[in-house]
This record gives sequence, structure tokens and C-alpha cells, in this order.
Amino acid sequence: MAEQPRERAIRSFVLRTGRMTAGQQRAYDRYRGQWGLEHAAGPLDIDGAFGRPGERVLEIGFGMGDSLLAMAAAEPARNFIGIEVHRPGVGRLFHNMARDGVDNIRVYCHDAVEVLRDCIPDASLDIVQVYFPDPWHKKRHHKRRLIQPVFVALLASKLRAGGLLHLATDWENYALQMMEVLGASAEFENMHGAQNFAERPGRRPRTKFERRGERLGHGVWDLEFVRR
Repeated sequence: MAEQPRERAIRSFVLRTGRMTAGQQRAYDRYRGQWGLEHAAGPLDIDGAFGRPGERVLEIGFGMGDSLLAMAAAEPARNFIGIEVHRPGVGRLFHNMARDGVDNIRVYCHDAVEVLRDCIPDASLDIVQVYFPDPWHKKRHHKRRLIQPVFVALLASKLRAGGLLHLATDWENYALQMMEVLGASAEFENMHGAQNFAERPGRRPRTKFERRGERLGHGVWDLEFVRR
């Protein structure tokens, strides 16, 4: 009997076709072996990947990597894992890590759901952060939003007890959905009380995108939940 094909999961991202600059391509090629992680390699030895122990911070969807770089530079004792599907952003991050001498970031250029499922050990992370994910603002596209009950349960399985899940968005409708999904999860507790958003923590740098939105009068909503 022929094997049944696996049902294709709904993707929360679309691969953009923007080309890498020559500098981004050079950095990607040069440093991928040093700082890159491969989904195909399977379960990750996190301390081994960094050559040392340390608090483990995972960022999903770091874009061009500027805020991730700033956080890693400010907290050199922490070990940061970034996941980003767009190669130009990975190339830019590698270039800037080399420029600034930052060595405490390791990067997957792959789908976050598959990386979490196949590579990140259970209860191994201290912090997971998801900043400004694609809002899929049209109602018919809300099913593509990353923050859904199934994904939140996957995140919970990767965080240690007491670990932090930090989300941020500049779309109020998405912020309310995030609050609803996390508020309904038995695995997380709101650090700031039921239905309360957080003030922006100092550890999360403001991005150029965020500052532009603030000038245009857009709000920003942070959520901080602790793994029970």
C-alpha cells in the first residue's frame, strides 16, 4: 500500500524573493560553518554549539538581526539562538557579528516550527522571544498567524519551568489574539496579571521599524508569560 503523504502544515511566513547583497552573500558563505546551525543535523547540543554553558535565549524571526545583535552584545554571558527563514537577514547578521566581534549567537536559517520540533531539546530554554511576527492583518489570513494554541504548546515544551515567553507586536488585533491564546494556556502564567500587557522591558531594543511606527502613532504591545 502506498504511503500516505503528510498533511502540509499552514505556513506562517512567505519566502520573499529579495536578493542578497554581495556583502550579505559573502558573510553567509564565510560564517555559516562557524555560526550556522543545520536543521538536518537533528537534536542540538546547545552547550556544545557555543563551547560553554550559559542562559539560553531563542529568538524566532529576527529579521535583519539588528536587535538580536544588540541584545547579544549587551549580554555576552547569555547564549542566543536565532531562527530566520530569510537568508539576507542571516547574511547581514553574520556580517555584523564579525564586524562587532559578537560570538554568542548561533543561527538556523529554517522554519521555526520544524527547528523547535526536531532540534531543540525539551525544557532546555530560559527565554523565548518573538518580536513583531507577520500580523497577517486580513481576517481570512489570521489562520497563518504564528501565535496559535498548537504553537504555544510547542513553545511551552521547550521552555524550562519558570522560563519566559516574551512577545511583541504593533498590531492591536494580533496583541489581543496573543493575549487570548496565552491566557487560555494551562502552561503559562501572565507575569503582570490576567489580561495585562507589559511595559517594554529594557532588554528589548527599539527597532527602526518600531520607532517609525511610533512616529506615525502606532501602538506597541508587549506580553510576558512564565512557564508554569
